[in-house]
Amino acid sequence: MDVPFEPWSPDFVADPYPAYAELRARGRAHWYAPTRQWLIPHHEDVSALLRDRRLGRTYTHRFTHEEFGRTAPPAAHEPFHTLNDHGLLDLEAADHTRIRRLVSKAFTPRTVENLVPTVERLARELVGGLVARGGGDLLAEVAEPLPVAVIAEMLGVPAEDEERARLRPWSADICGMFELNPSEETARRAVQASIEFSAYLRELIARRRKDPGEDLISALVGVEELTEQEMISTCVLLLNAGHEATVNTAVNGWWTLLREGVRPDPEKLSTAVEEILRYDTPLQMFERWVLDDIEVGDVVIPRGSEVALLFGSANRDPARFGPTADVLDLTRAENPHITFGAGIHYCLGAPLARLELTALFGEVRRQAPGLRLAAEPRRKPGFVIRGVHELLVEV
Repeated sequence: MDVPFEPWSPDFVADPYPAYAELRARGRAHWYAPTRQWLIPHHEDVSALLRDRRLGRTYTHRFTHEEFGRTAPPAAHEPFHTLNDHGLLDLEAADHTRIRRLVSKAFTPRTVENLVPTVERLARELVGGLVARGGGDLLAEVAEPLPVAVIAEMLGVPAEDEERARLRPWSADICGMFELNPSEETARRAVQASIEFSAYLRELIARRRKDPGEDLISALVGVEELTEQEMISTCVLLLNAGHEATVNTAVNGWWTLLREGVRPDPEKLSTAVEEILRYDTPLQMFERWVLDDIEVGDVVIPRGSEVALLFGSANRDPARFGPTADVLDLTRAENPHITFGAGIHYCLGAPLARLELTALFGEVRRQAPGLRLAAEPRRKPGFVIRGVHELLVEV
């Protein structure tokens, strides 16, 4: 049966939510031949499968490619896969537990609390600059610089290193591989970014071995349980995951607020941020491999399959969010969205992302109450990572 899912259609990418509603109405699991995946659109199922250990981000900890009925990635893509496969996000079992335990020390409540003055200062300065100029690109001038600067400081990337300006482009090229059926040009760019980013981090790690500081890389260098490749992959993941969702949530959120003609209440910013995270989810889909047969409703999904967990659909499911699921309600009290995932892969940096988003929305609300769109934004073509090319505004 044809399913209303067209991830390469600009119209679908612009507004996938009506199609999600149709998917939910049709059933709990839908086979989608173009990507050879089972689409899972309901909140209850997505939430449960994120926690189900019969699924995994990888299968190579249990099976060879041949045993799993899959083809190994092309040899030309090896630099990307070496970098990606040693990162926390794509590890399972003992390796994931070991590395998460070590890295989580950098994201304790105390660590995040200590970052509050820095994050608030950066937000104040960036928004202040935009206001002084009478407007500009909220994406490039405010939303991107803040989380990139925070993660760079946490990692210990020196401000004087010219590579610091390449962190965001490297990340964007690498994240291109997370889209559905990426092209060979996308793969080429991801491989090149993986090579360059890894080489820079290898050199920075060598510097920190000789002259350690108070940063995360220095802390990781002192951990004998980590290989150098695991350190490199961890740092890249922290940068990619540490700013992609924040940037896109901030920009998608302000575009929504400006379209709707509403502003967050300064006294209820945290509640508004949770609703913005739910309403237009920055990561629309997350994939899992089926390691042992599972059932979703009356559908048996066999080992070797891949499921596409539709976060964007789950976050608009009336069965969980009631009849106002498609309404932006900045005062929504109960908001069990799954934007940050669930289970062992729940986003490690969620508290930091919330801090950054609250600071950004608060400062824009305070310094630019008359903010308005200067031009209609252009959506990026990718479906999985939901974003725009720019958000031009006037103050």
